Amino acid sequence: MSAPHSSSDSFLEGAAPHEALAAAIQAAIRDSVSEGAISSEVLEAPALANVTLERPKNRDHGDYATSIALALAKVANKSPREIAELIQRGLSSHSTIEKIEIAGPGFINFTLAKSSQGAVVRNILNEGAKFGEVTILQGKKINLEFISANPTGPLHLGHTRWAAVGDALASVLAAGGAHVTREFYINDRGTQMELFGASLRAAARGEARPEDGYQGDYINELAALILAQHPEYKELDEAKGIPAFREAGYALQLQQQKDVLKNFGTHFDVWFSERSLHAGDALTTALETLKSQGHVFEAEGATWLRTTDFGDDKDRVLVKSGGELTYFSSDTAYYLDKRRRGFDICIYMLGADHHGYVGRLKATAACAGDDSEYNIHVLIGQLVKIMEGGQELKLSKRAGTIITLEELVEKVGVDAARYTLIRYPVDTPMVLDIDLLKKRTNDNPVFYVQYAHARISAVLRNADELGLVYGVDVYKPELLTHDRERELLGGLAEFPRVIATAAELRQPHRVARYIEELASLYHGFYNDCRVLPMGDEKATDIHASRATLCAATRQVIKNGLTLLGVSAPERM
Repeated sequence: MSAPHSSSDSFLEGAAPHEALAAAIQAAIRDSVSEGAISSEVLEAPALANVTLERPKNRDHGDYATSIALALAKVANKSPREIAELIQRGLSSHSTIEKIEIAGPGFINFTLAKSSQGAVVRNILNEGAKFGEVTILQGKKINLEFISANPTGPLHLGHTRWAAVGDALASVLAAGGAHVTREFYINDRGTQMELFGASLRAAARGEARPEDGYQGDYINELAALILAQHPEYKELDEAKGIPAFREAGYALQLQQQKDVLKNFGTHFDVWFSERSLHAGDALTTALETLKSQGHVFEAEGATWLRTTDFGDDKDRVLVKSGGELTYFSSDTAYYLDKRRRGFDICIYMLGADHHGYVGRLKATAACAGDDSEYNIHVLIGQLVKIMEGGQELKLSKRAGTIITLEELVEKVGVDAARYTLIRYPVDTPMVLDIDLLKKRTNDNPVFYVQYAHARISAVLRNADELGLVYGVDVYKPELLTHDRERELLGGLAEFPRVIATAAELRQPHRVARYIEELASLYHGFYNDCRVLPMGDEKATDIHASRATLCAATRQVIKNGLTLLGVSAPERM
């Protein structure tokens, strides 16, 4: 059987190898159906729509492996090995595939031709900063709320983890094709705001602060700033003084939070005030929407939402018997406000003490007529422990509570803080070792990756000084035959798939772990493959091609670091 036209030699060009190989397998199956070799029912199989390809751990097993034949066997009413043989025959004369082997009951291992695998370098250098971007979320409008804080004090370590992870996740989702809005929810309403005002007034007047008020040294600093602008506030009675200090302190503290986040490299498109929900028609509109869906009821003089209809552990009160709105009513109105603003998917990133919110938020979405598995996602982050000198740091010198974002940055810098916070799955607790992050050694993950970028930059500077011409025009992938070169090329080709998976699973740590592995592959390549000519040695095509491979690797490492909001230094 001849190779089908749809799987022609040009088929893999211009796409990531795994994507193009998956498409070639699909084409081979479709051609087998056209020729009557296999039932047309396989064309409807979900496994064919999303062909899974893996990178074998043992490089002797090729560049990619797939179990598609096993997945299609039942619907095709054929053995997996028969299907594997059809795919093998359909792609047998494909010049971009060097070898196809069937293993076990029907696993298929593919080894790509050297020129085919090397083509990824051209894609990287042609696409530059855009290499790795995919379309898995194309057309989706996503609202990502990743810090919810009171404007009553400095951002603490819990906020710090979300400031790093949320910002990186937003970048990953955007690289996945989505339109992403980064949102900060300001908890500027309720008892905590009144205590904030009372604490500031007491500090300004030299009086004892409320027992349940705010006790950190920053309160004295804020009170002094307020008095410098409004000395008259000190003489106001309690009824007027508390609101005056509250509003002045609110403005100053919120600006401080914005400044700290900006310094941390975290950007927000929207700063959403909880007060705005109560000032406008959001609450009324939300209640009307929920009533129209038939899940609102009256009991004991209060207005309830029957969230138990959708798996919540109990029904929730929206309006108390005295007419007072609950925090839950604000949460509900806020979600519906996001949907009213046109967002398809609303992602909430909440702290470790908010597990109980998952069920009620999803139930709220369902009560509003939404798909709780699609329209709303809730990520819960676990706690961060900071160690320094073998001791856990718990108290902040300024805030009087746990360590603040600002203090962490002062200790280790923006890059080390961001990278380390991002590189762990958010649903696992983590330990942040200050002493390790100050080290300029390979034990420090951020240093290890940044050093790889700087090392490549140094190689390319030396290439320029030698007059070595490198780049797409002189690149000859067929010369890259060393195992280290093939491993590095295979690693580079994985970047788009890593982004797609990270975006789909909401896991930006995958990008960090990927560039660490890529840095390791590069260091192995650098040690075993001489890039530049030595002494009076004449530069050859292999030197130019290896330097081009270096340039592509540097680009991908930089793209990965950029997604994480971490710098890619050219000198260290």
